[in-house]
Amino acid sequence: MSSSSAESGWLSSPILKKVVTGVTGLGLTLFVLGHMIGNLTMFSGPDAYNQYAHFLVSLGPLFYAVEIGLLAFFVFHIITGIRIAMGNRRARRSRYAVRRTAGGPSRQTVASRSMIITGLLLMAFLVIHLLSFKFGPGGPGNANAAYFTTVDGVGMRDLAKLVHEKFQTPWYTFGYTIIMLLLMLHLRHGVWSALQSLGAMRPSLTPVVYTIGGLLGAGIAAGFIVMPLAIYFGFI
Repeated sequence: MSSSSAESGWLSSPILKKVVTGVTGLGLTLFVLGHMIGNLTMFSGPDAYNQYAHFLVSLGPLFYAVEIGLLAFFVFHIITGIRIAMGNRRARRSRYAVRRTAGGPSRQTVASRSMIITGLLLMAFLVIHLLSFKFGPGGPGNANAAYFTTVDGVGMRDLAKLVHEKFQTPWYTFGYTIIMLLLMLHLRHGVWSALQSLGAMRPSLTPVVYTIGGLLGAGIAAGFIVMPLAIYFGFI
């Protein structure tokens, strides 16, 4: 029996792979949108930001269930995305000698051709981001009294202090900014691709949805970037 005939399940179905990538991609887009909105509470002051972070952790089992779900979404999105890209590359190798940006239904742009690269860079950033903040000083397994505060009589982690410290360093601030620009590029094509994979739009809507994806990506990136830059330049 050949290896190709031995393959079974979602890993061998192009349609299912696209559906998985689309569903997980849209789910992760909603997550980053919510995360971006939460970050903006820093403009209301460190107490408001710490209360927001404490509220999430205080959800207990629900919070951990969401984290596990997000982890599963990331894993499936990455695996299926890489497999689709590898399949597309093999299919194109014998047909295209020169790459160029194209319009029309294919939407072959810099954003589409760099999806795997931006995705892998975002994954690497996520690991660094979690180690810096979730598991940083005052986080799980890293108790530190210097990162503990009391707001309205309730004790909680002083995450705002850690955020201020991180974004007062140029390498982290501007590295974060670059990564968010890559996120914008990833979302520009990703939103359109996800909806197309799920069959949720007509071809005539392609230009509109692609534009909306670009605007959504730009808005999310701007929302993430404004807080660290405001901290670095001393506005908050």
